[in-house]
Amino acid sequence: MATVLFYLLGLVTVIATLLAITRRNPVHAVIYLVNSFFALALLFYLLGAPLVAAWEVIIYAGAIMVLFLFIIMMLELAPTPEADRMGPTWWQWLPVLLLALALVGCTLMLIGVDAGVAQGVPRWYATPRDFGFALFGKYALAVEVVSFQLLFAAVGAFYVGKPERKRRQKKEEGA
Repeated sequence: MATVLFYLLGLVTVIATLLAITRRNPVHAVIYLVNSFFALALLFYLLGAPLVAAWEVIIYAGAIMVLFLFIIMMLELAPTPEADRMGPTWWQWLPVLLLALALVGCTLMLIGVDAGVAQGVPRWYATPRDFGFALFGKYALAVEVVSFQLLFAAVGAFYVGKPERKRRQKKEEGA
């Protein structure tokens, strides 16, 4: 059962990621990427890393995707108005619905058949306390470098989007 779930979640992750890469609408791409992150979190849980799975959902599917949506809205990367007038059709919703149904099914199977409950906590399982000591003790420099990279990305996105807005305001004031 675990092998089938593993391959099914791997397939959902790959398909959702490919759909995220190939979408023209950036908001749709973010939705597919969130779907991919949820499938990846279930994979981490299946492999015995529930803390990493929770962080995958909280940090990547939550915080990072909010940052991506903020950047998309700030840079005004919206689709053309012609696409908005027509509205989404059923075939545009079909891939995300199928992927979401697959994720819900896998989640229910993981809840119903949790191998970790029957076997107890394995000896190699890292508690959140041990993980925190390793992350902020041994790897503290790496954590700080990543946090600064995220800060620089946010500041860079802000300054990339700012001049366009100023130019547009000057055109409107001059006209």
